[in-house]
Amino acid sequence: MKNKILALALLLTTFLSFGQHNKESREKIKALKVAYLTQELKLNAIEAQQFWPLYHKHKEKIDNYQEKDRSKFRKFRKLENLENLEEAEAKKLVFLKATLDKKIIIEKELFISEVSAFLSYNKIIKLYLSEREFARKLMRKYGKERKSKE
Repeated sequence: MKNKILALALLLTTFLSFGQHNKESREKIKALKVAYLTQELKLNAIEAQQFWPLYHKHKEKIDNYQEKDRSKFRKFRKLENLENLEEAEAKKLVFLKATLDKKIIIEKELFISEVSAFLSYNKIIKLYLSEREFARKLMRKYGKERKSKE
């Protein structure tokens, strides 16, 4: 088990060294995530065949909602940009944010109801924890590479 994790970490390190911002790197990271989650969840062939199409569809929807969120709020990242924001526009943005958050929650609940038909709730919890751990490892690696380049 430790050898598999070590090999996965080595692969992650290798792939991340080729760059972060291009589509090819994102696809490599996605493939590493699939391998990592499959290993962590201990998915059998039947579970994996049912799980991955649902997971990718779910992630695509969540990413689309988050991109809409980012695109609407991009110009307001700094507080000084809020100084000239009209109250009506601010209200509109607040309710847009709430609507997008609700859509994300609904999508997550739908995903849970779909995957719980063939995955245990223990594996669903493990999925969330493993996603977070994969993201942490990625950020640690990306941060180290970024610091070494500066």
